Amino acid sequence: MSKPSRFKLSLLASAALAFSISSTTANASVLLSGWEGSTESRYGNLAMNSNDDGSSGPIVFNTFEALGFDNGVNFFGTSYDRFFINNNGNITFNGPVGTFTPDAFPNNEQPMIAPFWGDVDTRCGDCGGVFIGSPNEDTLVVTWNDVGYYDQNSNPTNTFQLVLIDREDTGAGNFDVEFRYEDIGWTSGEASSGVPAQAGYDAGDGENFFTVPGSQTAAIADIDESNSNTGTPGIWKFAIRDGVLPGENPENPILPIVNPETPTDYEFEFSIDDPDELVFIDPDVAVGYDYIVNSGPNIASVLLPEGYDDNLFDLFLWDDGLMDWLDTGTDIAGGVEYDFTSPVDRFRIMGIDVSNMLEPTPDAFVTGLTFDGSGVINMNQNAVTVFVPDPTQVPAPSTLFLMLGALFSTFLLRKRK
Repeated sequence: MSKPSRFKLSLLASAALAFSISSTTANASVLLSGWEGSTESRYGNLAMNSNDDGSSGPIVFNTFEALGFDNGVNFFGTSYDRFFINNNGNITFNGPVGTFTPDAFPNNEQPMIAPFWGDVDTRCGDCGGVFIGSPNEDTLVVTWNDVGYYDQNSNPTNTFQLVLIDREDTGAGNFDVEFRYEDIGWTSGEASSGVPAQAGYDAGDGENFFTVPGSQTAAIADIDESNSNTGTPGIWKFAIRDGVLPGENPENPILPIVNPETPTDYEFEFSIDDPDELVFIDPDVAVGYDYIVNSGPNIASVLLPEGYDDNLFDLFLWDDGLMDWLDTGTDIAGGVEYDFTSPVDRFRIMGIDVSNMLEPTPDAFVTGLTFDGSGVINMNQNAVTVFVPDPTQVPAPSTLFLMLGALFSTFLLRKRK
């Protein structure tokens, strides 16, 4: 849709305000700011003058200030030594992009990293601007500070950041991406027909992409306050290794969406293109894990990590009649892919000794899964945990079995209530 004339805008204004404005509470602690040389703005230098749908010129990684990135970035198999900052909440690699209404990922047009792709307008008198800075040689920060929305609206505004971190220590061109949201007050400009903003990244090849849950829906308004994949509301983090998506190898698993109210329950949402390709995910002390598909294709096989005790895990499947987990009597070996007799929508593994002191953090128990079809998966990996009051007094292995048996029975009794 092209941006309407001023006359048409006057007809759309009341409706646009209804769908574009949300009420949020500032999340002021998540932004990177105030580093030495960050100028009066606290975010670096102005990346571009006030504009609507404009872009910066090309910014070369290893010539910007004292920034490293000697090998640029390897983004899905293509190395880029420069990028463009677009006013509308994203950066691109092949050239500037002025599109103000976000397209759903994936698309075949431009490799893009978008913390908040929407119709940003910085021409309003009370609006802030777009800044670029480098706190250190490994970190690049782009900040959209108090930016308004089309057409020159400054009430409310949005403040968010894109952070790129050079991880050449793990391989040439490797990098981390962070999205940081301080305050999101609007989701759409007046010329976008009510389409809310999109967050995520896209290789531009029609295949490799990630969309932050809630994108292009009203839920994107809460991205500064809602659950994230780091456990800290307002901060999302992604690791790009060897130019591939998180989840394609156990060294770089898909990180879950963590709910602070249930910190050992991990929710995942991702897309499956090849059902037979392993996808690696990971989430007191864990003694087992439940894997539950909430929506999407069922689980066809599992590859559990190696290195725990006798390297064998007990497999439990859900019994709908009893509404409880049943021990199948099957042992799954770590490091060996196990194919289910028929695809399942949930299973449990037990057998992680307390002596391992496995803390159920988002990268503690990396698991590979395949599925029986393609599509978008929403699933949980929930830790079965026990409380160890004194880690220095973990029982000897001979008594662990009795302790685990009692704890597991307690867990099952709780499930029956």
